Amino acid sequence: MPDGCGTANRGLAASVSGRPDGEAPALSLIVPCHNEAANMRPFAERVMECLSVEGAPETLELIFVDDGSQDDTLAQVTELIAEAPSDRIQMCAIELSRNFDKEAAMLAGLERATGALIGFIDADLQQDPQTSFEMYAYLQSHPEMDCVAAVQEERREGRMVTWLKKRFYRTFNAVGDVELPAHASDFRVFRRNVADALMAMPEYFRFSKGLFAWVGFRTHTIPYQPAERHAGETSWSLRGLFGYAFSGIVSFTTWPLRLVLYLGIIASVASLAYLIVVLFEYLIVGINVPGYPTLVCLILLFFGIVMLAMGVFGEYLGRIYIEGKRRPIYIARQVITQPAKAASPAKATTPSAEAANEGARIEDASAR
Repeated sequence: MPDGCGTANRGLAASVSGRPDGEAPALSLIVPCHNEAANMRPFAERVMECLSVEGAPETLELIFVDDGSQDDTLAQVTELIAEAPSDRIQMCAIELSRNFDKEAAMLAGLERATGALIGFIDADLQQDPQTSFEMYAYLQSHPEMDCVAAVQEERREGRMVTWLKKRFYRTFNAVGDVELPAHASDFRVFRRNVADALMAMPEYFRFSKGLFAWVGFRTHTIPYQPAERHAGETSWSLRGLFGYAFSGIVSFTTWPLRLVLYLGIIASVASLAYLIVVLFEYLIVGINVPGYPTLVCLILLFFGIVMLAMGVFGEYLGRIYIEGKRRPIYIARQVITQPAKAASPAKATTPSAEAANEGARIEDASAR
């Protein structure tokens, strides 16, 4: 296996699974970023403000994951890392080779995180770092709990989106193998044992809300109210939300396959009943039943059911095919870290790879 290949989660990365030497930070915050250049510095400034509040972690690791941004997100993050604003904060950035989607970016950050407690947070400031620190404080004071998830008190999307999301949670909980807390998001803080369980699941089609529910652990929910985006627009479209929801349902239930089975049973029973009616009218009543329209309607009906069944089977079969290829879930182009203490603080180092277990930095992985 080439250097840099993740084993359990199939992430091909430059130093994404190794842990740097030294004492682990109290909290690692993973920040997936996609075209968030205008939000990077305000986000870092807000984190610094929240660190001065009582109950904030003594040491913090910020892991920015640039998920194929087309703007200056990486340049902004690099500047923040080079400035090293506080000894309490360790910063690094993982640049993915292209846009692999948020789930892959979250996994990349998870494999890099070194803190005893780990959290996910968005960079657009809709999710306040102060809430992350409150979740951190809760876990510190409640050792019996493993995870704290933030649940939106009130959604500010349009009525249609809000209604669709409510229907999704109800549908998922009705047919899924696990139960999702209503309006729960990826905004949460959890212990290392939860992170290890998440990384132990190597599936390519990841649905974090479902994965958190599947691994279990003792989870506490707290309400929060998301703020308005600081800058930019969300990259989620209605079509993307539909695809994400469908992927989540298919990943955690075989209910669509059972639905096809039920449709087949209903169609068979209806056909048998209609056949009995036709025979009765023809043999007993003596009515000459016209055959052409009936035949066309039945053919179209059963053809539609067959195509529906093939589509559902094809979705599951396609996922098996893609999983069988065992392609990496993400590829990291480079990892940018803070300079060593003895080095000049003017520039951040940008090693492209590190040895998985030794933390040795390699300046240019392409030379291997």
